[in-house]
Amino acid sequence: MKLAVLINGAPYTHQAADTAFKFTEAALAKGHEIVRVFFYHDGVHNGSRLSVPPQDERQVQERWSNLATQYQLDLVLCVAAAQRRGLLDESEMRRHDKDAHNIAPGFRISGLGQLVEAGILADRLVVFGH
Repeated sequence: MKLAVLINGAPYTHQAADTAFKFTEAALAKGHEIVRVFFYHDGVHNGSRLSVPPQDERQVQERWSNLATQYQLDLVLCVAAAQRRGLLDESEMRRHDKDAHNIAPGFRISGLGQLVEAGILADRLVVFGH
C-alpha cells in the first residue's frame, strides 16, 4: 500500500511526532511504500538540526534523518510554517538575507502542493496531530 504521512505536532511537546515516526518505521518494515512525509504547523520543528535534547532522551530529528537515508524518504517541511517558526534551508536563508540555515539532513522545504500531490499519489493519507 502507498501511504502519505502528515505530521502537525512538534517533537517533545506532543505525542503525534513520536507516533508518526513509529507508524512510518513499522509501515516500511512491513513493505509499504511511504510516498512522502509532510511536516506542517508545529510539526516542522521535527526538521530542525539545532535541537539538542539530552543524550539519554530520544533524538527525534536524528531518527527521521536516519530513516530518510535508509529508505530514501521524502521529508518535506511546509515552507510557510517553517519560516514562521525560524526554520530555513540554505536557499531561503539567502532569499531572506539571514546568516544561517538550520534544516536537518534528509529534510527539504517546499509548499503545500507537495502535500496535495502526496495525497493524490498515495492510497491513504495518515494524519498525526491537530
